[in-house]
Amino acid sequence: MQYRTLGQTGMNISAVVYGGIVSMDAQQKDSDGYVEWALSQGINYFDVAPSYGDAQTKLGNSLVPYRDRVFLACKTEKRLAEDALKEMAESRRLLHTDYFDNYQLHAMKTQQDLDLAFGPGGILSVLPKLKEEGVIRHIGITAHSEPVAVEAMKRFPFDTVLFPFNWLIHKRFGVGTDVIKTAKERGIGILSMKSFVERCWGTKDERYTSRYPKSWCKPIDAENEAFGLAAMRYALSLGVDALVPPGNFESFRFNVDHIEQALATPLSAEENALLDEKVKEFTGWEFFTADAQSVHWKGEV
Repeated sequence: MQYRTLGQTGMNISAVVYGGIVSMDAQQKDSDGYVEWALSQGINYFDVAPSYGDAQTKLGNSLVPYRDRVFLACKTEKRLAEDALKEMAESRRLLHTDYFDNYQLHAMKTQQDLDLAFGPGGILSVLPKLKEEGVIRHIGITAHSEPVAVEAMKRFPFDTVLFPFNWLIHKRFGVGTDVIKTAKERGIGILSMKSFVERCWGTKDERYTSRYPKSWCKPIDAENEAFGLAAMRYALSLGVDALVPPGNFESFRFNVDHIEQALATPLSAEENALLDEKVKEFTGWEFFTADAQSVHWKGEV
């Protein structure tokens, strides 16, 4: 496993992140197995959120023997300090930890999210103090709206940003360009979600009858090595620090198994052409919701 410095955090993290949804709804013994395998492959950054079903419970139990060996990131969708502090306490209990290496404002996507988080009694009125006390080591943001992510990074010195850097929406719409630029200018660590996504789901039935019911978008099939590698290399070519695969073990394993190849050589002209052909397949699909230029795709269910 190759390790990369996450912005100016000083954390040297694995180039692939274990997303807590991999543990969600799994039997505890299966979650334990996924985590043990991840650690054996050199994964040292684990990310979870209260909104991921029972993932905090399952992942927390799996990580008990290894907490001092890993970086643990958690999130909150609460925008007011009082609510966020209660949720953080519960997350720490479920994850059996006294601190988080990274604590992130989760799913920021509207002006209202910004107004509440940054306003009187907002979560950002307490996080810096918790950072000073060591309860959290770093403060991050996750977003699906590029304008909101950029505005937030301009308002506050976040340590990390987690955003969709996906070959399809970047090629078609340039989504992610401004986030990369703003983050690089400020030394903010860049984590990439949805890099291994092929497209949005067409319907809920398609999702829940597929091999990937835990994934909000359709992942690239693990059997399609050329496509998968091209998608990974495309995200890395944008300047991201690490990849967060979709929430199924097959996608996670593909990313782990192929990250050395993806980092060893840059995106080739042939791979770029392959992705261009894939873009043509999805021309005409509606990818955006109406609110705040969000990149929650209309088929994301």
